[in-house]
Amino acid sequence: MREIEKEKEAEEKKKMVRIYVMGKEYKVPVGLTIMKAVEYAGYRYIRGAGCRAGFCGACATIYRKKGDYKLYTALACQTTVEDGMYLVQLPFVPANKAIYDINKLKPTGSTILAYYPEVARCVSCNTCTKVCPQDLSVMEAINHVLRGDVEKVAHETFDCIQCGLCAVRCPAEIPHYHVFQLTRRLYGKHILPKAKHVEERLKEIKQGKFDAELEKLVQLAKTNPQELERMYETAPREKE
Repeated sequence: MREIEKEKEAEEKKKMVRIYVMGKEYKVPVGLTIMKAVEYAGYRYIRGAGCRAGFCGACATIYRKKGDYKLYTALACQTTVEDGMYLVQLPFVPANKAIYDINKLKPTGSTILAYYPEVARCVSCNTCTKVCPQDLSVMEAINHVLRGDVEKVAHETFDCIQCGLCAVRCPAEIPHYHVFQLTRRLYGKHILPKAKHVEERLKEIKQGKFDAELEKLVQLAKTNPQELERMYETAPREKE
């Protein structure tokens, strides 16, 4: 009987890993994401946790592995814990963001460099690309900025989730994600053709065409939320 208990105890130990959160040691179950492991250890996320599905970029994390001097970066919601991990959560990345009026800017590479001159310091080390959790070609996009190809940058960074990990590791101190945000805004405002159906719908909204229907839904949410949920689930969907 004692041998069976020892075997069970040994089996349980195999299912746990040791991690360090802000320098303090904890044992957590194998297979948890960093985010779930930190919560399992008793911490509560006040900020730095958003969608929990790898889409919002809010849970940037820096960590070291056992016996490895290298610093790693990742999103806490999509990275599994390993034994001996030393973790540091980043509530936000402290990178300067330029202030501008998008309506007064020209969609050129010169405009971007005027607000983010550090782009010209890029040493083509490709570290930014290596740390990107979205697998974007970050360095290549920066090169397109230097060439003035705003449209190319906008398309290639469309999936950027603004996590800021690229800026954390960049030796040239480039806030890539802010650069790409400005570029996409320039493209959307000044280059991308306006969608006619969107303009028509905005006009209808301003004219109050949907006010009565919207008010009906608001009242339904207060009096019969189950019916509102049913209407949403059974509403016709456009084919992809």
